[in-house]
Amino acid sequence: MTWLLLILGLVLLVFGADLLVRGAARLAANFGVPALVIGLTVVAFGTSAPELAVSVKAAYSGQAELAVANVVGSNIFNVLFILGASALISPLLISKQLIRQDVPLMVGVSAVALVMVLDGNINRWEALLLAIALVVYTWFLFRQGKKQGMDVSDGEVEEMLKVKMPVWQNLLLVIGGLVLLVLGARWLVQSAVEIATLMGVNEAVIGLTIVAAGTSLPEVVTSIMATIRGERDIAVGNVVGSNIFNILSVLGMSGLVSPVPLLAGEQMMQLDLPVMLGVALLCVPLFFTGGTLTRPDGFLFLALYVFYVWYLIALALSHSYLPMLQSVFLFAVIPVVLLYVLVSLVRHFRQHGKGAAGA
Repeated sequence: MTWLLLILGLVLLVFGADLLVRGAARLAANFGVPALVIGLTVVAFGTSAPELAVSVKAAYSGQAELAVANVVGSNIFNVLFILGASALISPLLISKQLIRQDVPLMVGVSAVALVMVLDGNINRWEALLLAIALVVYTWFLFRQGKKQGMDVSDGEVEEMLKVKMPVWQNLLLVIGGLVLLVLGARWLVQSAVEIATLMGVNEAVIGLTIVAAGTSLPEVVTSIMATIRGERDIAVGNVVGSNIFNILSVLGMSGLVSPVPLLAGEQMMQLDLPVMLGVALLCVPLFFTGGTLTRPDGFLFLALYVFYVWYLIALALSHSYLPMLQSVFLFAVIPVVLLYVLVSLVRHFRQHGKGAAGA
């Protein structure tokens, strides 16, 4: 029953987020809000709605570490699994804006989150700073989109707005979406805590794996479907934007409603948050080289995610081969990743040099 409750909670979260986005987008259109603004606010927040619902519920219920674990695990899952799987389907295009602006910003907010938890928690003032940064970031995106004269919704908002519905029906969709999100979050948090207790592991481990992957399902569907349709730049932008929103909005809101500071245990500080920052940093050179995330890059990302989850499980259950895994990570995984990045950079600069010489 506990696992069934977990699955039902995930299903309600996904459907709730979809109903909320559709209802809110059409409701905003009913009141004359431009599609550009809807894309930058409603749709952007909607993809992080499951993470927000779960982390706020966990924080308010006293599972403060689960709230942080959900965000950290989702961000790692988004980059390594979603981008990895999408790149295996088809090489992903990286826009110049992502390379110059959004990816450095993702690295920056990941570093800020790591610094904030060095004392073991995120207090209310730090959460307020994240929430303020979210408002500033949203305002900046709106101003940038308006200045460039582009509809950043990439057709997604326009598609939703084709269906004309009266205000009361859109209100029902919003209310229904919120109810499903709240109920799904309650079931998911409750079952995650029970599963952690039954397995004898920390709640954070469940949050970093099962809960994180489940709340990222909207990003999985959006990115993979965008890749299949040939919209290969949207897949990357969706993940990077979601990671920024997760840190600013989910950690910020959770920290503001939590009766106690959001906790980050020793494992979170020494392993999981550094991994989150590390995978964000890994995007910088790989995205920079040629503006494409290739299939070998995708394979590397997926392999790293499998190893990370394997290591988490071994650590939680104190398996006898844990020291071997630690040695493999230090003396094989890290050197291989660094060598791969170095080779990619050298190849890029050689091709760039030949192109410049030919010109």
